[in-house]
Amino acid sequence: MESFSLILAIVVVTALAFDFTNGFHDTANAMATTISTGALKPKVAVAMSAVLNLVGAFLSVEVANTISKGLVDETGIRPEVIFAALVGAILWNLLTWLVGLPSSSSHALMGGLIGAAVASAGVGAVNGDALVTKVLIPAIAAPLVAGLAAMLGARLTYKLGRKADGKAAAKGYRAGQIASAGLVSLAHGTNDAQKTMGIITLALVAGGSLAPDSDPPMWVILSAGIAIALGTYLGGWRIIRTMGKGLTDLQPQQGFAAQTSAATVILASSHLGFSLSTTHSVSGAVMGAGLGRKGGVVRWSTATRMFVAWGLTLPAAALVAAIAEWVCGLGDWGTALVAVFLVGSSAAIWKLSRREVVDHTNVIDADEPEQSGVVTQAMAAVTPPPAGVTEEPAAAGASSASESKAPSATTTV
Repeated sequence: MESFSLILAIVVVTALAFDFTNGFHDTANAMATTISTGALKPKVAVAMSAVLNLVGAFLSVEVANTISKGLVDETGIRPEVIFAALVGAILWNLLTWLVGLPSSSSHALMGGLIGAAVASAGVGAVNGDALVTKVLIPAIAAPLVAGLAAMLGARLTYKLGRKADGKAAAKGYRAGQIASAGLVSLAHGTNDAQKTMGIITLALVAGGSLAPDSDPPMWVILSAGIAIALGTYLGGWRIIRTMGKGLTDLQPQQGFAAQTSAATVILASSHLGFSLSTTHSVSGAVMGAGLGRKGGVVRWSTATRMFVAWGLTLPAAALVAAIAEWVCGLGDWGTALVAVFLVGSSAAIWKLSRREVVDHTNVIDADEPEQSGVVTQAMAAVTPPPAGVTEEPAAAGASSASESKAPSATTTV
């Protein structure tokens, strides 16, 4: 009983560690556009997001029940299986954070749970219907729906505000961004914190501490909410940079449209119990909003790397979790070995991240321009600049000295 209690405690602590990484990994979902457009200072933005993530954790348990009751057969799951699942999810979160890619913490957790369950009890341990209807279909539909809504919303805001004073409109939309960013943070806490609640509840059921089909206890809800809030406050600055500047350049109108669309999709899915990815929803909304402004383009090279990461998330986390489960199955020393590997790998990734520090002081610094792909170049070439923009024709071979003596002619388009 003592050994069992120890492994159950390890699982709970590891689950909260995953929740912590989920918080700083997904901070960008709520605050990247708000920070990039200057609506909020970086540290103020992540503090606000942390508080609302904590509040959101108490609003519903529908997604937690999807994890703890619907995705895998809870009667055949041991605590070691859940520990292995969390190992796969945490390592994938940290790797994608290191390279600044906004992948899905939710799908990392799902992949880890599926891989560990299959390695332990076979394919029959996974509920295929729940996997398809509540995970895979929302994974595809959410970014498309959020992207289309954000694109239409951005176009509508520009159309309605075309006669408004530019500075006044921008100020108003920045205020709207603060409200919509708060809504995204609330939605993130409602959806993502529940996934950890579901995992801990599943572990408690597997360990005999809870009856099957139980809802998460209050202490589980509170601890999961605090863990994700702390992670959010630290801020996943690398991913915030990618979401705020790497995908597209957003104006306040576009930021407001993106966040409002994403929050609507996430909250609706949480109410229905769909365990969708907030990362997919917000990324789709950001790209849609980027295309909603005349002359706006998406940096497809960055988007392509992001799509590849999305596609690899489930299988990569599942593979690591399956290997971890196999090692854990060798006995207590195997579980200890996996725990040491997790701690050592996490420390190594953190040390690598120190080579180029990204934090609140430089998250919105201008980066070197990215090499644009063929799609981006083609869209930019055929899209006329907005009215009132001036262009300076560059004369081939003109020296800087001659340019300083004679001003260049400008043409108003």
